[in-house]
Amino acid sequence: MREIQASAITEAVAELFVTANRELPEDVARAMERARTEEPWAPACGILDILRENADIARRDRMPVCQDTGMAVVFAEVGQEVHIAGDFEAAVHEGVRRAYTEGLLRKSVVGDPLRRVNTGDNTPAVIHTRLVPGDRLTLTAAPKGFGSENMSRLGMLTPAQGVRGVKDFVLETVRIAGANPCPPMVLGVGIGGDFESVAELAKRALTLPVDGSNPDPFYAALERELLEAVNATGIGPQGLGGRTTCLGLRILTMATHIAGLPVAVNVSCHVTRHRTVTL
Repeated sequence: MREIQASAITEAVAELFVTANRELPEDVARAMERARTEEPWAPACGILDILRENADIARRDRMPVCQDTGMAVVFAEVGQEVHIAGDFEAAVHEGVRRAYTEGLLRKSVVGDPLRRVNTGDNTPAVIHTRLVPGDRLTLTAAPKGFGSENMSRLGMLTPAQGVRGVKDFVLETVRIAGANPCPPMVLGVGIGGDFESVAELAKRALTLPVDGSNPDPFYAALERELLEAVNATGIGPQGLGGRTTCLGLRILTMATHIAGLPVAVNVSCHVTRHRTVTL
């Protein structure tokens, strides 16, 4: 049994959220460079140049890449041979509080969805925890802006709708979103599970490398087909036209009921922030 102090979790979470808000992940930065090289539409090229310059300034001057520094989402994979000395969730929330207060990040969380009073420190975080083999703790911080989050959708399709229904749902989601999520987008797609788990699949898919692919050849092909179809919509960077509507699309799946075909699309802008550490 390996012991990890709650204070180490707090320090790690604080560092993850500050860094994630200041630096684009390397895979997203590479996708931006590739998109700029392949984009034929001049106005779109101009927007992509501005976005790349913005990311460079944020990294150089240690400032947030986007003014919406997101709601704090944490994915935790806890080894079964790990003993956490202290309150795990309290440690995560404290790390978020430190990141957003000491890191001078915008605090966007209200404590109640209808009475709308700001908590003042961007807590509480949204925490997804899994028990896994081993004696390590892996934490992924994924601050999620809500301009794109508001464009996300979940659908309970029927099995008869099949692959065509999934494709239509993803493309409909993109067309409804239009310029609202500040494209170029990154799309996380969840398929299967039930009502709540399909949404988590879609959110978790956004933490995968945008230039990777599903290990199942069937879903890898579907990722490529959907990405091509989304870029063919012509929405383009900031909705001004062009081929660069989406930088990457990743799919996660799980088993589901014989009577259902849940699908969720978690929409993100190009500032698809995530940072991971293993303790």
